[in-house]
Amino acid sequence: MISKRIGILGAMPEEINGVVGLLNNKKEVVKGMRTYYTGTINKIEVVVVFSRWGKVASATTVTHLIVEFDITHLIFTGVAGAIDNKLNIGDVVIANSLVQHDLDARPIMNQFEIPLLGKILLSPPNEMLDLAVKSIGDLIKDNVLMTLIASKEQDQFSLLNPKLIVGQIASGDKFFSNNVDKNNLLKVLPEVLCVEMEGAAVAQVCFEYNIPYIIIRIISDEANETSVVDFKEFVIQIASKFGVAIIKKLIQ
Repeated sequence: MISKRIGILGAMPEEINGVVGLLNNKKEVVKGMRTYYTGTINKIEVVVVFSRWGKVASATTVTHLIVEFDITHLIFTGVAGAIDNKLNIGDVVIANSLVQHDLDARPIMNQFEIPLLGKILLSPPNEMLDLAVKSIGDLIKDNVLMTLIASKEQDQFSLLNPKLIVGQIASGDKFFSNNVDKNNLLKVLPEVLCVEMEGAAVAQVCFEYNIPYIIIRIISDEANETSVVDFKEFVIQIASKFGVAIIKKLIQ
């Protein structure tokens, strides 16, 4: 029986490319329209894969990782849109709780409650959260992340020194692109820091299979009408580089 095999999910294909480049003894396995890359990082077995977009696709991917690849831990990195106005582009958010903002089975159960689980929020285990906070905190304190980005790209994306914030992330099959949607979300989920389309679904699968996990998001935009960032270019030039540094720090 393996002692540790870490599944690594990326929310964009461009985000996993750098991580795949870290693999020793790399092999490819194609299953269910997904390419899984197996190998080792720092002598630890890993499986890297693009989650695909949305809750159903990402839940399917992590289920494959658990059932077919026998992962024991999971790390998810990707981008997210800011909901809290204290977040800037390039900031790193670690989820201490996750909620599916589009889940509503009222009046049968409470809004956002996961059927049969009786839970609204899911939280990663403390050991995974503590490791991520310390590891990413060290990267930011030592200014490692900004040294990865050329000054031209820093100016292009108006990057400041990134900060680390721990808090609530909301997931749903909806792309936020205006302040009306943001304000409506904050009325019902006032603690949400940022939004994306996969994390809470991945957390639910990990919870049901008792797999320790952590969800880490890099802020790519303000999720409103004023967002001017070239999204794909941000992923390639910024988020992918941050993600590689974070994975290298976490897997030691």
